[in-house]
Amino acid sequence: MTGEKIYEYDLDITGVTDYGVGMEPILAGKEKVPPQGARFDVAFEGNATGRLSGRVRGVDYLRMRADGRMDLDIRATIETSDGFRIGLSADGAAVLRPGEPIADLCENVTLTTAAGGYAWVNTHQIWGAGSVNLATGKIHIDAYMQ
Repeated sequence: MTGEKIYEYDLDITGVTDYGVGMEPILAGKEKVPPQGARFDVAFEGNATGRLSGRVRGVDYLRMRADGRMDLDIRATIETSDGFRIGLSADGAAVLRPGEPIADLCENVTLTTAAGGYAWVNTHQIWGAGSVNLATGKIHIDAYMQ
């Protein structure tokens, strides 16, 4: 990916809320994604390192589609190591690797803050790429500023 790498983060999935069908039975092949899709609220937290470093907490309001694609709708907070907060919103897609509990992630990220020292995040496009291991609950993203 091109651009300046401004952060990478490693997150843990801390909870999943389902709406009628569980994620685990779908991933185990015991249930199919309903034709209308399935929604899961996936809570996460962890740490970011790089130009933006600090604690990350948020929720992905994920929609799993019957065709296998997962649409991402992420809202999070980065609390920087020097005590400022940056709002993160992102959309994108996740696609499971065949036969694995791992999905590749592509994110379109918007960062927002009124903290003077971080105002530069407001005007730049951020692209993120990474993966989630749904068996271990681990997420990794590398993010690049354009």
